[in-house]
Amino acid sequence: MSFLAKNYNRRNISFKKGKGSYLYSSKGKKYLDFVQGIAVNSLGHAHPELIKVINDQTKKLWHVSNSFIIPEGELLAKKLAKKTFADYIMFQNSGAEATEAAIKVARRYFYSIGKPKKNRILCVKNSFHGRTIAAIFASGSKKMTEGFGPKISGFDQFKFGDHYSLKKKIGKNTAAIMIEPIMGEGGIKVIPDWCLRELRKLCNKNNILLILDEVQCGISRSGDFFAFEKAKIKPDIVPIAKGIGGGFPIGAVLMNKKVAKSMIPGTHGSTFGGNPLAMAVGNKVMDIVSSKKFLNNVKKLSKYFLSNLNSLKNRYPNIIKEVRGRGLLIGLQLHNDQSTFIKKLTENKFLTIRAAENVVRLLPPLNVKKNEIDQALKILNKVCAEL
Repeated sequence: MSFLAKNYNRRNISFKKGKGSYLYSSKGKKYLDFVQGIAVNSLGHAHPELIKVINDQTKKLWHVSNSFIIPEGELLAKKLAKKTFADYIMFQNSGAEATEAAIKVARRYFYSIGKPKKNRILCVKNSFHGRTIAAIFASGSKKMTEGFGPKISGFDQFKFGDHYSLKKKIGKNTAAIMIEPIMGEGGIKVIPDWCLRELRKLCNKNNILLILDEVQCGISRSGDFFAFEKAKIKPDIVPIAKGIGGGFPIGAVLMNKKVAKSMIPGTHGSTFGGNPLAMAVGNKVMDIVSSKKFLNNVKKLSKYFLSNLNSLKNRYPNIIKEVRGRGLLIGLQLHNDQSTFIKKLTENKFLTIRAAENVVRLLPPLNVKKNEIDQALKILNKVCAEL
């Protein structure tokens, strides 16, 4: 009997260890892992450099209060600022906390300039920004909000791709538009670069902020450090998490100077956010995944994987409807419910995870090897042939 709450529909597998792209079950079976904690383990399992950093830091200092200067956090914030649009960073523990803090920053900015009623956030209907009360009502998803009333006000939604609805929903009290440049849970839907550029123009025109949620698609997952970079725009606020810790819980909010000025002492805090142990890991991950050589390799592997997946789609058009994604954030949209497909992949020792719209997500570590992609393609082909 398990004493864990039943809020997860867990598969009947447990793992005793992992190495790179593979997980080893408690029964001794080896699985190719293209879930990686849902795009979290950016460098795979048990990466030797991360192990060393964690071991070294545990012997020195795990946690101190943010009432004191934390040099490891200062260093990671500097690296993030130098690499991105950001002028300032606030560290959190998770993606949900990061998006929640991003909402607070947007509202606080307008409050600080004497416009407290300009406090509504506009999001894509059925998007995903976390599981906090504010985040689920930001998405407007009936499935996620059912039973958690009363409704949290301050959020409006528009339908994905409906530009008329988007413009119509912008009102005098709109503070920000918050979207994922590549929707993860929503079905691996890529927002076109031209659309991101138009969003930036729309925000400028209406004096509102642009929040780009890169919790899943950021930190080199798209082949660029941030997915929005390809559009050559600068957002105002970006929440991140997942890949920046390489498996260790880290979240952050990146901000430009304009909005960051409103976050004065007392406006936000996090007991564990930015702790020395997390920051030591984040610094090492950042050094590895942000290099040009690393990013170019992600793009190269992505091109190879996507090309072969499209060939697979052409071979089995009655099973695979569409290949979606960018970088190593990839989705196979199936014609039918993906449950049987995912079950058969698991039986063939290949781990994947679902997303909306009958999508099977493929999320290898960013340092995945070509022969591991070939192994994934072989299993996918086998399962398609059997269905």
